[in-house]
Parts: sequence; structure tokens; C-alpha cells
Amino acid sequence: MTKREFAESLGRAERALARRDPLLRQLIRTHGPCTLAPGWLQTPYQSLVRAVVYQQLSGKAAATIFKRFLDLFPDERFPSPERLVAADEALLRTAGLSRQKAAYIRAISEQALAGVVPTRRAALAALADEEIIERIVTVKGVGRWTVEMMLIFTLGRLDVWPVDDYGVRKGYTTAAQLDELVTPRELRALGEAWTPYRSVAAWYFWRAAGGA
Repeated sequence: MTKREFAESLGRAERALARRDPLLRQLIRTHGPCTLAPGWLQTPYQSLVRAVVYQQLSGKAAATIFKRFLDLFPDERFPSPERLVAADEALLRTAGLSRQKAAYIRAISEQALAGVVPTRRAALAALADEEIIERIVTVKGVGRWTVEMMLIFTLGRLDVWPVDDYGVRKGYTTAAQLDELVTPRELRALGEAWTPYRSVAAWYFWRAAGGA
């Protein structure tokens, strides 16, 4: 899918969601067009390594550590799986990575060399979202939420529904004016009405929660 085709798909998604659901119609009016912009030049391997670095950190702190991580390999735009498998843990930790995160990055790199984690976007093009999730969550340190974020923000998949994401849950709860935080189970059922544009619905709920 080209950037232009993706932008056209977002427009169709907004119109479809606005017709179907008064709550989303109001969010679309409030927040304007969806500006979801996947990292078209990023590979699944790169996306997962970056996600591990960013786990459980504020955006600013994570960005600083990620830059230090990349700076460890100045001769490459992004370190290859071979380089990371061979890298000493002590070197990775000088960037500010914990021992656990260094181990997760090594595991992702090993699985990239084994062919489980693709180093090319095209390798996943023919696979359904759930097939990709089932494949990638076998990698140590990579959970379902991380793969869902990769599907949305790297591969540009439009029908991903991250029901465990706190921002989506908070955004829906706020927009719907509920007294209690919606549960993942409740959100999963609600999301059926927004197929095949649940990634776009999630984006609007992130906005409602003050994110995205």
C-alpha cells in the first residue's frame, strides 16, 4: 500500500465510522482527520527492537536511550541482527538498557536470524494480523500488545484492536462518559461494530485520552 492509498483508506474509515457510531462521529468532529502515519521505512525487526527499548519508559527518556543505542553502531543506520547477537551485553548496557532489555533485544535478533522475525516488510504482507501475532509472540520479551503496535504503527494495518491498551480503554471510557474503566472483554465486544477500521477507532480513543 502506498502512502496515498493509505491516506485514502483513512478517509474511507472516518466516513464509515462516523456513519455507524455517534460516539466516533463526535470524536472525528472534535479531533479532525486521522493522522495515523506508519513508519513505512521501518522493518518488523527494527520496530520490535525499538519497542523493547521504549518499554516502561517515558517518551523523552526512551528516546534518549534509543539514540545512545543507535550511536553504539555508527557505521549502520540500524544495527543488524548479526551485530546485536554478537554484541556484548555490557556494551548494550552502556546505552542505558537494563539486563532484561538487553536479553530481549538479543532474543529478537536471534529470531530474526532464524527467520521468525522478518527483516523485510514484504515477508508479512500476505499474512493476516492474527497469524502475525501468533508468530511473533513466541519471541522472548514480545507480547501481544507490542505486536499490535507494530501492526498499526509499522505495517499500517487498519483493523487491529488493542483491547489491553490502557490509553484506548481510558479514551473510550472518557468519550462514553462511563463511571468505571471499560474492561478489555467489554471493549473487544464493542469493537466488532467498527471492523474493518478498528485501528482508526483506536486512534480516536487515544486522542480522547490525550494521546496519539
